[in-house]
Amino acid sequence: MSLILLHLLPATFYVALAVFSLPRTGARHSDGRHIAALLLFTALCSHAFALGEVMLGDGEFHFGLSIALSLTLWLAMLFYSLESLVRPIKPLLSVVSIASAVFVVLPILSPGHPHTLDAGNWAFRMHVVVAMLAYSLFTLAVFHALLIAAAERHLHGRTSVSIEHALPPLLTLERLLFRLISTAFTFLTLTVASGVLFSEQIFGKPFTLTHKAVFGIASWLLFAILLAGRWHRGWRGKTATHWLLAGFACLLLAYAGSRFVLEYILNRSI
Repeated sequence: MSLILLHLLPATFYVALAVFSLPRTGARHSDGRHIAALLLFTALCSHAFALGEVMLGDGEFHFGLSIALSLTLWLAMLFYSLESLVRPIKPLLSVVSIASAVFVVLPILSPGHPHTLDAGNWAFRMHVVVAMLAYSLFTLAVFHALLIAAAERHLHGRTSVSIEHALPPLLTLERLLFRLISTAFTFLTLTVASGVLFSEQIFGKPFTLTHKAVFGIASWLLFAILLAGRWHRGWRGKTATHWLLAGFACLLLAYAGSRFVLEYILNRSI
C-alpha cells in the first residue's frame, strides 16, 4: 500500500499542475509562474523517488516497459522544466503533466515482468541512459508538434478551441521543435551506433539484425530524412509532423513493442 501511495503522490501533483496550467484570466502572471514552478519541482522530486524505489529499492537494478515509460515521461518533464526557464508554454505543460500522471503509476498498476540488469556493466548502463534521453526528447518533440498542429488548425478556422493566446509565435515554436529533434537525434545516433559497434560489450553477444534493430535503424533514417528536409527544403507544418510521427512510431516499436510482447504476451522478462 505504501508503494502505491508513493506513486499516487507525484500523480496528484501532476494533475494539480495540469489544472493550474490551464489558461486563466484574472490571475497575476508572476504568482502563477511561482506556483507552477513549485508544483513542477515537487512533482519531479516525488516522481524521481518513486522511480528509484521500483528500479533500485531492493538493491538490484530492475528495468522493464512500465518503468521505461515512466522514466521517459519524467525526463520529458525535466527537459520541459529546463526549457520553461527561457520560454514557458502552459498548454504544453498541461498535456505533458496529464501524461506523466498516467505513466507514473504504471509500474504499480501494470508492472509487467521487468528484468534485472547487471549493475556492473557500465557500457550497458550508459547505453540505457542515452537511449532514455533520446526517447524522452522525442516524446517532448511529439507533444510540441501536436500543439503546433492544434494552433495551426485554429488559425485556419477548423477548430473552436483557442490556445494561440497562450503560445509563443508559431515560428518560435517550430525553432524549439527542431532544436529538440536535433538534440534527440544526436542521442539516438549514439544509441544506434553503440548498439551496432559495441554489441558484445553492451549486450554480451554479437550484433544481429533483430526486429528491434530494424525498427531502431528505420527510426534513425526517418529522423535523418526529416532533419535533412528541414535544412535543405525548409520542411514544416504537416510534412514535418508526419515524418516526426513516423519516426517516433518506429522508435516505439523498437523497444516498447518488443518489451510489450515479452512482458505482457509471453509473460517473461527476457
